[in-house]
Amino acid sequence: MPTALIIGASRGIGHELALQYKAAGWRVIATARNADHIAVLQSDGCEALPLDVNNLNDCAGLGWRLDDEKIDVAILNAGVYGPHTTGLTSPQQEQFDDVMHTNVLAAMRILPMVLPLVENAHGKLAVISSHMGSIASRSASQGWLYRASKAALNSVLKDVSLNTSKATCVALHPGWVKTDMGGAGADLEISDSAQRIRKLVEGLQAEHNGRFFNAEDGASLSW
Repeated sequence: MPTALIIGASRGIGHELALQYKAAGWRVIATARNADHIAVLQSDGCEALPLDVNNLNDCAGLGWRLDDEKIDVAILNAGVYGPHTTGLTSPQQEQFDDVMHTNVLAAMRILPMVLPLVENAHGKLAVISSHMGSIASRSASQGWLYRASKAALNSVLKDVSLNTSKATCVALHPGWVKTDMGGAGADLEISDSAQRIRKLVEGLQAEHNGRFFNAEDGASLSW
């Protein structure tokens, strides 16, 4: 039975990915921050682990709990948007710390622990990024703190990919999805986005290591 690890599965795309992998017959390990979400994941049949990605002890504890696992697919989904700016409005220190710690520092703590477990299965590791993190294709600056954090996350993922020959590591744009972050006017239902992410991840080959993809249509994105 293949194993999927979904980091940030309390709601939205992460929760839907956990449900879909479970329904497809996978063993699913999923993380959430609070007891209520842990209980929901357990009732869904997942092996639920507590994790606040901004808590160093939680991150270290995750590595201990997962020691020697073989992870076929690992998806880092945890993330926040931050202030909805339209121009060059400087973020407050607290806003900057929250977004950068959640979207970047957490990845730098977690991915080095998870990578060897994915390598154990010659598996696939994906981070949920955003096309807003692409510098080459950027034509607007709204949400510039979020954009900066996703550009930094892409950099982290690229560096992770350069440190393995046994796993395939990619960044994914999930599409504009009807989550709390995406809003009700978004293009994709959560279930559709999760299905497309799973399909793209399933089709990854070794030569895709270190790439950035649009999960909506499978196209490559520029960094």
